[in-house]
Amino acid sequence: MAKLAFLLSVFHATLISGLPAREQKREPDPFGGRAITISSGLDVTTSYSSAPLSSLQTATATLSPSLSGSILTGLPSGGNSANPLPTAPVSTPLGSLAPIGTTLAPGTTSPAGAAASNIFVPMASDAPPQQISTRDDHPVKKLGILDKGGPIETNKFYANFFLGSQTNSVWTHPYSLAWAKGHGNTYGMAVTHVERSQFAWDSGTPPRYFIGPIGLQHIVFSAEELSKSTTLSTESLTAFSVYANLAPSADATPLISIPCVQGMGFVTALYNKAKPLLSSGTFFRTLKYVGQLNGVTYKYQIQLEDSSEWLLYATPVASLGAPPFTLKDSATIVGPADFIGIIQVAKNPANTTGEKVFDSSAGAFATNATISGSVDGSSGSYTIAWGKDGIANQTLLMFALPHQVESFDSNTAAALTDISLVTTTKGYARAIAANKMTMVEPNLPSTVGFAPWIPASNGGNGGSENNVLNSAAIAAVNSAGALELNEDINSQTRLDSMYYSGKALAKFAGIVYTLQTMTKNSNLAAAGLIKLKDAFNVFVNNTQPLPLVYDSQWKGVVSSGTYKNGDSGLDFGNAYYNDHHFHYGYFVWTAAVIGYLDPNWLGEGTNKAWVNMLVRDYANPSTSDPYFPFQRSFDWVHGHSWAKGLFESGDGKDQESTSEDTFATYALKMWGKISGDANLEARGSLQLAVQARSLRNYFLLSSDNKVQPSQFIPNKVTGILFENKVDHTTYFGANPEYIQGIHMIPLNPSSAYTRPASFVKEEWDVYFSNGRADNVTGGWKGILYANLALFDPTTAYNFFSNPNFDLGVLDGGASRTWYLAFSAAMAGA
Repeated sequence: MAKLAFLLSVFHATLISGLPAREQKREPDPFGGRAITISSGLDVTTSYSSAPLSSLQTATATLSPSLSGSILTGLPSGGNSANPLPTAPVSTPLGSLAPIGTTLAPGTTSPAGAAASNIFVPMASDAPPQQISTRDDHPVKKLGILDKGGPIETNKFYANFFLGSQTNSVWTHPYSLAWAKGHGNTYGMAVTHVERSQFAWDSGTPPRYFIGPIGLQHIVFSAEELSKSTTLSTESLTAFSVYANLAPSADATPLISIPCVQGMGFVTALYNKAKPLLSSGTFFRTLKYVGQLNGVTYKYQIQLEDSSEWLLYATPVASLGAPPFTLKDSATIVGPADFIGIIQVAKNPANTTGEKVFDSSAGAFATNATISGSVDGSSGSYTIAWGKDGIANQTLLMFALPHQVESFDSNTAAALTDISLVTTTKGYARAIAANKMTMVEPNLPSTVGFAPWIPASNGGNGGSENNVLNSAAIAAVNSAGALELNEDINSQTRLDSMYYSGKALAKFAGIVYTLQTMTKNSNLAAAGLIKLKDAFNVFVNNTQPLPLVYDSQWKGVVSSGTYKNGDSGLDFGNAYYNDHHFHYGYFVWTAAVIGYLDPNWLGEGTNKAWVNMLVRDYANPSTSDPYFPFQRSFDWVHGHSWAKGLFESGDGKDQESTSEDTFATYALKMWGKISGDANLEARGSLQLAVQARSLRNYFLLSSDNKVQPSQFIPNKVTGILFENKVDHTTYFGANPEYIQGIHMIPLNPSSAYTRPASFVKEEWDVYFSNGRADNVTGGWKGILYANLALFDPTTAYNFFSNPNFDLGVLDGGASRTWYLAFSAAMAGA
């Protein structure tokens, strides 16, 4: 591999530091091919003559430092501009669907069984079903990716490293990194940390957006040997980490490798026989040599012209003594020639106390991370453990986000330090001195099923389903269901969009379930299920207008439409891996309903394999699957998914619809239950609990939210949350019903779990009370009133049961049948 792999130990480091000069030997060249390894057997070849010339070096800036950066107030392009509500009109059926003479015999909704001790186990490793053809000509080529042909993560935090110009920032939180590529007269990797005082704010009240500046260069890792021909490559691309390598030319060995791991406490650069150049667009004010730590690491203090305090740690390999760093001028620190070793920087917000914590971890760095998890009934936990390199007995320093800190187990909580640094869009991250962290979720949605779900009335954990309706509601639901099932299901579902097709299929699945289970109208449900299965089989057989194809380059299942016309935004950018959890979640949930109502369907043809293919595409639980990457969409560090795929973005990854994110996870839980995959059911439950916690902290802004900036809280939702920006808008318009409503759809049993009634009421009072919801037109009006059922189900039911109800307020993914049943069941509580 091209990354610099350090295998150090304190014992070895102490030993080589103590060698007298006469014992120094000529160093063998350890760098052959792509495999660059510095082992504990590397001979000492260099002895620095003394400590740095002066313990304190100062520089006077002759130019003004760059403190403001640039701000991207616009929304990026990339397949997200379409309205999520289908615009094709739904034709009025000619009468009601007639019941048939047979009834359904649904299967069980009991748990699928006992999950494994670690629920992150492979689902499958077989190829997609044969009706899915393979293509190797994806329009986005792998740029600088050093891989062995395996699945590549498309939606993770580091994608800007291999997309477009390769110069847009990557956020590890709390730091960001960007390849300078000549910006600031350097070709190194820029490290930045932005304070809230530097954010740009909209002028409104409340402000529409807040944004972190980009383009700042607090400290840049570079080398004298890097110039215009420098190339950036990436390797070891995992769900949590990547190595970014800088080489002087495309065919040269990398001189700098930077292991980028989410939450890393230091930014670490591994140098391979290069002369370090550290630069700063903010400008260096002072550089102070402090002394030696742990027998091998040397500490320096840096103050920038913005008065921020940074720490620099150098751990040399194959050399003796303190490596000299010279403050050449206010923009440049020069290191020793042919340096082999580790250079780390960290921003220190905690003065002397913080320095002691950083000192205790210096020389060690995270290389990657793995996740494990377990579920037992209504409680679960998950552990993120980091791979470590560098000084063996130093404990890692890592940052945790607010929702993680909130759910730490006792051992992890004990590792918390006094160090906190603000992130751009996730509040203040707290540093922990630990090699792993464990989070506990004590309120899993274990009782959430297909029926409307009501949280515990005492405000405690848990809740219960309610599928019992009174006689008036039964009559209304039966009437609406018979009419809606007589619609042309084929024309509403056989579309050139996986998203719109999936929404329509889920709509009809909800109707059939409601008639079977909530009104006990099995003969009518059986008639509807025949039509639903026929419509679903179009997709299993891959005979829809734009069939799916398997992309053998990035490894995933995508719509074929973009291959035909070159439109990267077709179907919201599906071919570029945008929104796969949104799109495929509707199909997975529909399949769970069909499999519940007709258990025999699960064993027919490739039905199960086809649905599992979609699950593996957006939520594959294993790194050993050769056909799909691990957890393409969901980010187990941030606690939610990222919707943006292979599109370069100045503000990083983003997500707009938290409700479709959670629905996609709810679909996993239900498909696991119905298909007999206990681990999938458990993962779905745990993931949904993590999402509920993450949403409460970052997206759904109750008045008591302490994470997001206080002036933004009155917006009630974030709108679009990027890694570097929160913008209270949508990609398809700025109407309040769009911005708030995109976080409501689709109304489903898990909505009451992820959208607390107290929050829903606050939001309603701010935007839609006092008749304002009645001024909304089209499908968004129906969405608002359905959402109202989460805290005022009686009013919602009265709206949908009105004899003069306007069917035009139902969007193509929603039914009057389900809205009636849901609001009636919630009111019945």
